[in-house]
Amino acid sequence: MLEPLAERLKRRGWMLATAESCTGGLIAGACTELPGSSDWFERGFVSYSNTAKTELLGVDAALIARHGAVSEAVARAMAEGALARSPAQVSLAVTGVAGPSGGSADKPVGTVWFGWCVAGRTSAERRQFAGDRAAVRAATVDHALRRLVELLA
Repeated sequence: MLEPLAERLKRRGWMLATAESCTGGLIAGACTELPGSSDWFERGFVSYSNTAKTELLGVDAALIARHGAVSEAVARAMAEGALARSPAQVSLAVTGVAGPSGGSADKPVGTVWFGWCVAGRTSAERRQFAGDRAAVRAATVDHALRRLVELLA
């Protein structure tokens, strides 16, 4: 999935910025595993805490208080903040509950919200992943990158 992503970004001359909470930098790490990633990967923000989301990405603290860190509104704001705070043209953001604790009735463990900004358009999606912490984080990385490839098609 990384080769098609790299190809699509390089063809347009675009760079990617990531904003990660529950994955803690795993998406940026996956991207930079590919040789030549400096041609299309600009930067990654690890904004694990709510304070980091506000300070690094400009997510309004009131938005987090109103919707919770794991929400569509915050995922969108993270993706938009990553673009606003970098020279990148494309961004992706993830915020979720990887577990094993931290879940609730409306946001059980495995709940992840994704945000993508591509060609001036922000989109978001909620997914529910099964498994332990490692499985949820791996599935999150995979889905974030696969969906971005689709959005760039």
